[in-house]
Amino acid sequence: MARILIADDDAASCELFAEVLEREGYQVDQVQTGDEALSRLPEKLYDLLLVDVRMPGMTGLEVTRAVRKEYPCMPILVMTAFGSMETAVEAIHEGAFDFISKPMNLEELKKTVARALPQQQQVSRKKPSEEIEGGDQFGAVIGRSPAMVDVYKTIARVAPAKSTVLILGESGTGKELIARAIHQHSSRAARPFVAVDCGALTETLLESELFGHVRGAFTGAVSDKKGVFEEAEGGTCFLDEINDINLNIQAKLLRVLQEHEVRRVGATKSIKVDVRMVAATNKQLEQLVSKGALREDLYYRLKVVSIYLPPIRERPEDIPSLAEHFLRRYSHDVAKPVTSISNETMKLLCAYPWPGNVRELENVIDQAVALSRQSLLTPEDLPVEVREGKALGFSRRSTLDEEFVFPGTPTMDEVKKRYILHLLGLTQGNISRAAKILDMDRRSLYRMLARYKIEPYSKET
Repeated sequence: MARILIADDDAASCELFAEVLEREGYQVDQVQTGDEALSRLPEKLYDLLLVDVRMPGMTGLEVTRAVRKEYPCMPILVMTAFGSMETAVEAIHEGAFDFISKPMNLEELKKTVARALPQQQQVSRKKPSEEIEGGDQFGAVIGRSPAMVDVYKTIARVAPAKSTVLILGESGTGKELIARAIHQHSSRAARPFVAVDCGALTETLLESELFGHVRGAFTGAVSDKKGVFEEAEGGTCFLDEINDINLNIQAKLLRVLQEHEVRRVGATKSIKVDVRMVAATNKQLEQLVSKGALREDLYYRLKVVSIYLPPIRERPEDIPSLAEHFLRRYSHDVAKPVTSISNETMKLLCAYPWPGNVRELENVIDQAVALSRQSLLTPEDLPVEVREGKALGFSRRSTLDEEFVFPGTPTMDEVKKRYILHLLGLTQGNISRAAKILDMDRRSLYRMLARYKIEPYSKET
């Protein structure tokens, strides 16, 4: 019969977890502090430790570190009501078997304990990694929902490995931020992180961007140029919208993954490279394989490890923390004392479907801070579509598909207005970039914004 020690300063939680686990046939003891846990461990030969992160005195992570040194084969489950990427990564790096977010699903608790116990004689603890520094190093990768906690745990486990990672998720969910987090927590963190948007370049430009070229390889190639795989030597290369790469480039990409070498456009010799590849897509790659648009061998090389990044409509409990994070960022950027969000405003934010995901939420808060005349964000500061809970009349067909449809038949002016709003979302409100895409000057675009009553939210002057 397995013996379990629970360390949690919340007595009610302790009693509940103990009761659930005792019904499963385990012997369970309880303590309320980390110091008590460390003093109790030598008294009995415990098979598993369940420890809370926040306790008086020693934290759960400090307990995990100390227990790992003295009892390297004991599985440890770390639990917290304040789930974050930093905590999950540090818990896994310190040797925790798993990281559990409160409020806890009791069935999931039982399954996790059952999974951890058979491993107690097989666990071989490596040297603890360096502690993760604090600070806002993960950008907008924020959330305490169970779905995001799972993402954090996967990042913590895959980061130290060399495996290729495929990140799946809709546009605007923050796939590049996840790629950067993987890089930052890997042994390659001190080396370059190079990102390429494969969907933004033509075939010729993309091939040159990825693999480089030699002088005279094509018109305009006036000198040798390194590709991103050479630039990212020793580091990580992030390929966004991998689904937009054609079959010719796919074959060369496969060679990079298999042989760890590249050949510049126009060159006769290959160059060895040491680079980790992280790819991302908002499409169903299996469908592209079945249609012959994606090589099957490349598909399996890319998805060694897959991470699904859920849209925020699937984790609405994360919207308040995301909104407050962006509020702090943009109020600081513009030196404006906008310090809080009213309850009514937050309700509107949580009710909106966010087809543009985290990127759209960020843009809305940026705009709201710029327009606000007081320290509190009110509904009047939000765009009309958010206030009315209507996502610009668009509806999404699937969770991994960026195609949209108009309900009914819109007028031409409605189409133009929606397209301009779409471009402003893509360019994060950058008027110059949006005007360049529209092939017009900034003054003309400002006149169109006035005509369609669109508030510009660029920081440009």
